[in-house]
Amino acid sequence: MKVEFIELKRQHQLIKKEINTAIQNVLDSGNFILGEEVKRFEEELAGYCGVKYAVGVASGSDALFLSLKALDVKGEVITTPFSFFATAGAIFRAGARPVFVDIGEDYNINPDKIERAITKKTEAIIPVHLYGMPCNMQKIMEIAKKHNLKVIEDAAQALGTEFNGKKMGSFGDTGCLSFFPTKNLGCFGDGGAILTNNDGLAEKIRTLRVHGAKPKYFHKIIGINSRLDALQAAVLRVKLCFLEKWNKQRKEAAEFYNSSLRNLKNISCPVYVDGRTYNLYTIRTKNRDELKEYLTKNEIGSEIYYPLPLHLQECYSFLGYKKGDFPEAEKACQEVLSIPLFPGITKEEQEYVVSKIKEFV
Repeated sequence: MKVEFIELKRQHQLIKKEINTAIQNVLDSGNFILGEEVKRFEEELAGYCGVKYAVGVASGSDALFLSLKALDVKGEVITTPFSFFATAGAIFRAGARPVFVDIGEDYNINPDKIERAITKKTEAIIPVHLYGMPCNMQKIMEIAKKHNLKVIEDAAQALGTEFNGKKMGSFGDTGCLSFFPTKNLGCFGDGGAILTNNDGLAEKIRTLRVHGAKPKYFHKIIGINSRLDALQAAVLRVKLCFLEKWNKQRKEAAEFYNSSLRNLKNISCPVYVDGRTYNLYTIRTKNRDELKEYLTKNEIGSEIYYPLPLHLQECYSFLGYKKGDFPEAEKACQEVLSIPLFPGITKEEQEYVVSKIKEFV
């Protein structure tokens, strides 16, 4: 049996009619950049996330960058070394400097270690809700308030996740979303959005995404071209209606893996807390590379998110970090492995994956 990350193929077949109709409506309108379709999606997304505003942009990476620019962050930004490259990359693009803090057992930034990293130059914190697991936003917001710091949530992998009854992305000054195709809510290319409850901040971000023009061709600030196009918004509007159903299916599939794998020797299952979603189902083992090779031989897809922590990336060597500075993140990079999980994965497919992991163990 071949088991891959084939969510997109199955998902599209289930909603093909709705998607085709939505795309045709945009084609018939002739309005492909921003416009009414994007506006409606922004309103629906904001309502779903429980915030006043959602501003569509070209990618999750741009959402982080534009948040930093809109908040005028130029100093040090505390974040996690265990994340996708874009988290720290956006900090550099904005002219600021990342300061890393090690992770906890949930793979997220350890809030108990944040304060010791704060200096006179610290201006913001970017917590990343990795794999759909919420950071402890209560502690992080308390620290931010105490030290007068901005908070930009990287919720790219956590749309629909809740903490204390609130959606991720609704706690900080901004929340950043990615609509990369493999996210829980994915479009047919790149796309992203910024969530905020601040009127002025929302308007500034709208201006920054169109080269800083307001009105058109008149520029008081320097922005970039980062617009969510109407075709992507149309696709996302259709898919948003299915998000809760798909997140529930992800959770049910994760629960099956949990019950099947939790007692296996040398295999650790993801931490669960109320409100989490599963963008990825990531197990942990000291024999990660051997397990991945065994799964590949048995036609089971698996991926490593992420094989090298940000502080050890060659391009960041000038920051002065070295191996051993963040042992929990470094250890995770050697042990994590994500196995197939997506809405529509069959029980038979999951049982096959479990059987091969058990064979390996």
